[in-house]
Amino acid sequence: MFPYLPHTHEERQELMERIGISSIDELFNDIPESIRIKNNLNLNHPYSEMEIKKICKNLSEMNITTEDYTCFLGAGYYDHYIPSVIDHMLLRSEFYTAYTPYQAERSQGYLQAIFEYQTMICELTGMDVSNASMYDSATATAEAGFMTLAITRKRNTVLISKTVHPHVRQVVKTYFNSADYNLVEIEMTDGMTDLADLKAKLNDDVAGVICQYPNFFGIIEDMSAIGDQVHANDSLLVMQADPISLGMLADPGTLGADLTTGEGQALGNPMGFGGPTFGFLACKQKYTRNMPGRIVGQTVDHEGNRGFVLTLQAREQHIRRHRASSNICSNQALNALAALIYLSLLGKRGLSQVAVDSFKKAHYLFERINQIPGFKAKYGGPFFREFVVQTEHDVDVVLQSLLEHKILGGYALGEDYPELTDSFMIAVTEKRTKEELDQFIQVLEGVK
Repeated sequence: MFPYLPHTHEERQELMERIGISSIDELFNDIPESIRIKNNLNLNHPYSEMEIKKICKNLSEMNITTEDYTCFLGAGYYDHYIPSVIDHMLLRSEFYTAYTPYQAERSQGYLQAIFEYQTMICELTGMDVSNASMYDSATATAEAGFMTLAITRKRNTVLISKTVHPHVRQVVKTYFNSADYNLVEIEMTDGMTDLADLKAKLNDDVAGVICQYPNFFGIIEDMSAIGDQVHANDSLLVMQADPISLGMLADPGTLGADLTTGEGQALGNPMGFGGPTFGFLACKQKYTRNMPGRIVGQTVDHEGNRGFVLTLQAREQHIRRHRASSNICSNQALNALAALIYLSLLGKRGLSQVAVDSFKKAHYLFERINQIPGFKAKYGGPFFREFVVQTEHDVDVVLQSLLEHKILGGYALGEDYPELTDSFMIAVTEKRTKEELDQFIQVLEGVK
């Protein structure tokens, strides 16, 4: 195939004459001659489009995906079913090519989509106000921590439980170190937040407390008990919630959360080798002005027609950076749109069914594993779809045995929690069949 070049030789000559150069090389005069490449790059010969597609396909087939292996991995990203209509909607040009809706009168469709997304996040979490454009759960949680500091004022410390996802804790720590605030970890007992340690660390300098629900190990902690201690100290409770679990568990608002964050990947977004996805952040109405990111509001125009606008416009991209509540200037709205379509398709009953199916299948596998010699549940607390297994065998050997049977068997915990080198974590979603669960058991029974 003849290569496509956008400009003819004559057009390039005209462009060079216009800017006063005689050759393309003159464009690089600012680069010292001594560091310029003199010879041709060691590249393959040009390929046709047909050849390139074949090469890329062969490369992609080297990856192992959840289409090839049965997935029991979790730890923040989950293999839930994604209805095919989501891709059909996302790939429409009016959504797929849209960027930040600065010009409201030209962006009504996307603004409405974001407004509807915010509404669903509020209904899901029991909060009053949601924003859009959060990158992921880790950065959303860091932003929520900053919000507690801004709301309470003159307080410089935030507590975070060790049962919060370790990667989230690392990101929050990075944010706080750069801003010269204090981040203090609360110890854990039996896989749950240590309430005695929480009580000991609460003081007049604590602006907020961050916990996860269900926590990193899948355990459903008593958030009301945590919230009572936090609010008695005039601090704010930040709850990082799993959105799928809210199909069957009490929402954060009911449990006393002041702010709610979470990872939106499970809501219609593929695992995608780690991204992209989106985080969500919602809060009580009185904290709205401290919220970063974009907030879309509904109004009427001068003719009385319904319309949508970006509200509270004194936000990051419009004011001096040092005065901004944050510096979120990208847009995760396409991923948030996937969540909106997912929640719209499933509705309350559908989301509840996904949650209940995941719950029941996880407990079936939990009970079967507890009957295998050399394996037992690490913790006894109530859990949702994820649980920790302790083994007498080498964890790497166990996971490798599962991998040899085309099973992505779980998440080794030793790197994040040195005291759990003998344990790994298993996640079960509604996609897993009884045959897959039983095969998992058979492989564990054969581990030497």
